[in-house]
Amino acid sequence: MADVKTEFEAVRKTKLYEEVAKQIERLIVEGGLKPGDKLPPERELAEMFQVSRSSLRDAIRTLELTGLLEPRHGEGTVVCDLSADLLVNPLANMLTRKRELVAELLDVRRMLEPPLAARAAAHASPEEIAYLEDILRRQKEKVRRGELAIEEDSEFHYTIAMAAKNSVVQKVLDVLMDLLRTSRERSLQVEGRRQRSLAGHRRILNAIRQRDSMAAERAMRRHLKEIEEIVLKKL
Repeated sequence: MADVKTEFEAVRKTKLYEEVAKQIERLIVEGGLKPGDKLPPERELAEMFQVSRSSLRDAIRTLELTGLLEPRHGEGTVVCDLSADLLVNPLANMLTRKRELVAELLDVRRMLEPPLAARAAAHASPEEIAYLEDILRRQKEKVRRGELAIEEDSEFHYTIAMAAKNSVVQKVLDVLMDLLRTSRERSLQVEGRRQRSLAGHRRILNAIRQRDSMAAERAMRRHLKEIEEIVLKKL
């Protein structure tokens, strides 16, 4: 493998991760990094580029979506073989990978959130239920004004996780919401999506208020199914 340390340059641009991704991509395309080569450790790479590890992770994630890099258990991040399909139509490849990733993230939400809604119906305090009501009031007002209400959407689901009384799941859900933010922004622009989201939230909250765990779980499952249909269609 080539001495990549001499090939990388310090990055000083606004969207740092994009510039990092471009430099790594250039090395791969020009043959400085070959299929099967492992990238240096994360800390070392971040120091080479003079960027944060967060920016470096975003760059690597971008290249994974395009099919140029692959995470391998026990090996680290490895350069993929440049197939003809990838070179001829990299955009199509990236969109396919992105769709697969979003579908998997939505699948995790289906595993987590219906049981969380059921637990919230059993454990939510009167203050938490009142807070959920306030979130829906703010969401309804934004929908009326034609705004996306992304913050309220995330806050509603996060508050249900809090009401379920599991701090670990709260953190997991927070990460999922962040990873899905772009796809949610796009899907919320689909005609009728904001109204359906608000109606789904209202059904979930009604079940939680009535302390009906089964109804809350069903309402959350229905809500996530509706979201998934719109999100995947929009990608």
